[in-house]
Amino acid sequence: MPSLLGAAAGFRSVELGASPRSVIPGRQRWDVRLVLGRPRTAEILAAALGRIPGITEARANPVTGGVLVRHDARLRAADVGRIIRGAITRVAENATGSGSPARPVGPAAASAPRADRGPVLRPVLAVGGGVVAGVTLIKGAARGRQLVAAGGVAAATAIVLRKAWRGTVEAARHAAGADAERHPLLEIVGPHRRRLYRAAALSVACQAAEMALGTFLGWTGLVLIKGEAAPLVGLGLTTASAQLLGLAGLVAVACAAVAGLSYASNLQWRRLGQDIEHDWRSRTYRHVQHLELGHLEGERTSRVTGALTNDVGQLGAFFAGPANDVLQLGTSLAVLVPAFLLLAPQIAWIAFLPIPVVAWLSLRHQSEAAATYAATGERRARLGSQVINSLEAGATVKSFCTEEYEATRVDELSESVQESSRQADRSTIRHVETVRAWTTASMAGTLLIGGRSVLNGTLRFEVFSPLIGLPQMLLMRMSRLGGIADQYQRTLASYDRVQRLRALPVEADSGDGKLENAEVRGEIVLDGVTFAYPGRPATLEDLSLTIPAGQVTALVGATGSGKTTIAKLLMRYQDADSGRVLLDGQDVRDLRRHDLRHAVGFVAQDPFLFDGSIADNIRYGTFGASHEDVVRAAAMAEAHTFVATLPDGYDTLIGERGATLSGGQRQRIALARAILKDSPVVILDEATSAVDNETEAAIQRTLRSFAADRTMIVIAHRLSTVRHADRIYVMDKRGIVAEQGTHDELLAQHGLYASLWQLQAGEIAA
Repeated sequence: MPSLLGAAAGFRSVELGASPRSVIPGRQRWDVRLVLGRPRTAEILAAALGRIPGITEARANPVTGGVLVRHDARLRAADVGRIIRGAITRVAENATGSGSPARPVGPAAASAPRADRGPVLRPVLAVGGGVVAGVTLIKGAARGRQLVAAGGVAAATAIVLRKAWRGTVEAARHAAGADAERHPLLEIVGPHRRRLYRAAALSVACQAAEMALGTFLGWTGLVLIKGEAAPLVGLGLTTASAQLLGLAGLVAVACAAVAGLSYASNLQWRRLGQDIEHDWRSRTYRHVQHLELGHLEGERTSRVTGALTNDVGQLGAFFAGPANDVLQLGTSLAVLVPAFLLLAPQIAWIAFLPIPVVAWLSLRHQSEAAATYAATGERRARLGSQVINSLEAGATVKSFCTEEYEATRVDELSESVQESSRQADRSTIRHVETVRAWTTASMAGTLLIGGRSVLNGTLRFEVFSPLIGLPQMLLMRMSRLGGIADQYQRTLASYDRVQRLRALPVEADSGDGKLENAEVRGEIVLDGVTFAYPGRPATLEDLSLTIPAGQVTALVGATGSGKTTIAKLLMRYQDADSGRVLLDGQDVRDLRRHDLRHAVGFVAQDPFLFDGSIADNIRYGTFGASHEDVVRAAAMAEAHTFVATLPDGYDTLIGERGATLSGGQRQRIALARAILKDSPVVILDEATSAVDNETEAAIQRTLRSFAADRTMIVIAHRLSTVRHADRIYVMDKRGIVAEQGTHDELLAQHGLYASLWQLQAGEIAA
């Protein structure tokens, strides 16, 4: 991986801000600032890359600035890096030549030349026009001009929101994928729309109750100041005391309604968020479990874990909070704007003047925050990966006395995350406080201009008094727009990462052939098999060999000769590039994967044990096995003796990856698990390499009875493990069978096997 990244990094473009994020054979991920916040540019770049021979898939995301390229695995990483850089350069040159390059986003925006100042000038001109209109109103302009000024503010708001929202929708469409028909938020909600509608209805009702409460409080002030509130006179409340009593009752009812509706709506939104989080995590984890092994191994564990935990959690968190705020803000606007235009148009313009400014600031902040959040997320992933690697390599770190070195590496990565987070925090806080300043200024202006209108008789105090407090609720919610935009951006970025994970291909059965364990004889034939791992020379080249049914067959040879690859092909962790792998005459590609894997037991050299008890690990995959069956399998694997000495016996907890056990003990537990599975075909890949010679001899004795009437493949470097095998294949480079025969026959040939035996056992072949 480091060498591949280094090769790709040689083509890093400082000017365009393009650098490789992840490089593995057959796939590269790049961070490209050119496409950040530019949906059209992202589409053009993806199309340009997709037309290049050797590139099988190309995706560019304007939300995160990420570019994913899948390519023919035979292409070198350096060549693909050159292709990507060339495509980015051409797209950038074409954009510049057309005279319409998109505005840079992020840190580079401050120094980049701005060819189009329209997005900046429009809201400024709108605000300036509103101020001019306000001055005209103060000087006593006609009522028609007051309405025109208020309409100008509304038009400015519509222009800003329409332009910015169009870009946001395009970015969202890219986050959802080119073929998506719905907005990502609707995709996230999925089957939970009914709960969304219930939560939305409760939020609207709660907001209406809050505005009614504000109106009642305004009427209460009117009664205290003028002795009566005209709207209540029509209800038969003619005296001040009667009106105060009536208002007290209305306020109490409104308070109770607000409390009840707020509780119910918040509960519905939180349940919606929890349902979304649970649903997405369950579906995504099931997808990950069915990924092709090559793709799963090609992803960082920390990145997959982050998508399943943090990113999925963000999807639910948005609906648990910010979505409710958006709906309440929309309800306030829908009620208050018409009310002001009808009842007090002379102060409507100043009351709502911050709306286009705040809308523009919030959407601009959302766009510029994309680069920061993408960088922060990537740095956090690298930090998490480094921490996990360092902890898992504890013994290696201590043996080389590199504790300080590892601590320094984590410190540097942590400082990088800290700096990126600080940059994001500064931008967010600056935005929120700017919005707060605008809303406060608008409140002061409303009091000033409204008061002057009351004094000169153009606005009745009975109308002005109840309206004073209502804009305050709206403007306070306007200050949350920054946080809402922040969470929306985070949600789109999280959705994109989760979708990238869900886009990885799952294992697919090319056939539907059934396989019953009781009917499996276990004859295995490799017929002209050729296989190469992505970006590497062929591991197996035109290999043909036969493993007889019901016998013990051993595969020995140098590292890299393809022994474990044969096991992977038989298990269908990989598929042959050419040739066939046959089980009882059937091509394994024509069989269902689950049927095939039920028929084949596999014990790896470094077996994985789960965090749980010894019994749970032996019983894994054969969950219905009795305790007696578990003990019997452990005894055959020579594990019962050491398990019986533990205080809790088979109920002993072994920690993550079996950390409390030795390597030999872990291998014996894994061997017991394969024995309990009782498959007609068993593959032991260096399954006893970590046990001592005495224990291995005991295991070999018990395995002879276990191997009766089943096919067993033993892969080993230690030849004493395979000396009693019915047939031994000696593998050479590219999977060539150099020698074959029994132990005695191979010694008599005085070839490669005999030389290896002499080196290991010190015995000279007769």
